[in-house]
Amino acid sequence: MKVVLQRVKKASVTVEGSVIGEVKKGFLLFIGVSHTDTEDIARKMADKISKLRIFEDGDGKTNLSLSDVSGDILAVSQFTLYADCKKGNRPSFTKAGGPEHANHLYEYMAEHLKTNGHRVEKGIFGADMKVELLNDGPFTLVLDSDEICS
Repeated sequence: MKVVLQRVKKASVTVEGSVIGEVKKGFLLFIGVSHTDTEDIARKMADKISKLRIFEDGDGKTNLSLSDVSGDILAVSQFTLYADCKKGNRPSFTKAGGPEHANHLYEYMAEHLKTNGHRVEKGIFGADMKVELLNDGPFTLVLDSDEICS
């Protein structure tokens, strides 16, 4: 599983001209699922995200978690995180999980983030989405389950 996490002041996702999810202060997560990912991996990734201390405290140090700042999460599925661009000019997506598997783990991860006490807004799996954000920092992390869950 790969997650691109952006600390945001605000973010929204629009489908067919309608905003379907938006948050103010918090995280925008782009979530990519591979065919080898499991519920255990999704749960571990959600727990790591919930505990990350990347918001500034009163001294300007990144010591505060999402819960500490009452932040929210906007989760967007993104199979293109598993693009393989080694050969030619057209990316291959053979490492991305199939739609049914990927959607299940995307939804599972979103639910686990909710059980960790976060308000979670979502995009629509497989839809043509337009994402807008105001990155705070900018502060962007790339989380890979091969590194976090091993």
